[in-house]
Amino acid sequence: MNKWLWLLLPVLVLVLYSFQSDFLSSQLRFQRVRTASKEKKQTIEAALKTKGLKLIDFQMMLIAYKESDELELYVKGKNEKAYGKLKTYAICSKSGSLGPKSRQGDAQVPEGFYHINRFNPSSSYYLSLGLNYPNAADKKRSGAGNLGGDIFIHGNCVTIGCLPMTDDKIKEIYMYAVHAKNNGQNNIPVYVFPFKMTAQNMLAHKEKFKHDKALIQFWENLKKGYDAFQADKKELKFLVGGSGEYVFS
Repeated sequence: MNKWLWLLLPVLVLVLYSFQSDFLSSQLRFQRVRTASKEKKQTIEAALKTKGLKLIDFQMMLIAYKESDELELYVKGKNEKAYGKLKTYAICSKSGSLGPKSRQGDAQVPEGFYHINRFNPSSSYYLSLGLNYPNAADKKRSGAGNLGGDIFIHGNCVTIGCLPMTDDKIKEIYMYAVHAKNNGQNNIPVYVFPFKMTAQNMLAHKEKFKHDKALIQFWENLKKGYDAFQADKKELKFLVGGSGEYVFS
């Protein structure tokens, strides 16, 4: 039995590699993706090289800060645990205010811990990457009948609850994500924070929003994840409690 497994192993590896490579091929069927690849491939390769990484062996994550309009890109090798920050992009427009999204039509950008679950190469906003909002925490925390959805990181520079990056920047971000998924990273993390949750910033925002105890409690829960990531730069592992709070391991 073991002999047959060893004989089949190279075939299985080849099948798996072919399956993963099919994602890049399927995306390149679209003109916008081909254009993005042509324009940004050298830029991406050069940036990855500064971290000792190649296009075929990296993984990524994104961290957004709503107050400062920043989207940070982190990368690591497939067999590494800790990420390193590669680049910071400017979020070019915003809607809503600080605080989580909790219902359809509130114009809020979500806050919490998400991952990319959709690639749209034919978006109305050039290219777009969908977030898995509402996640389990959002569903338990909100009492709304309709929490809304279709939250994207996208091109153009207009938004109602999304993270717009301009067409030029989304080409780059989208191609990083395509290659990361092609490398086998099925769930690319996207963490969205209201602000950089340092101790000083938390004190200032607690004072500013002192009449909203539920919001402060929510932010204190997010800060646990923020602090954990800042400590070791590793992807967060968490469960969702009965009230929609994140429970980090």
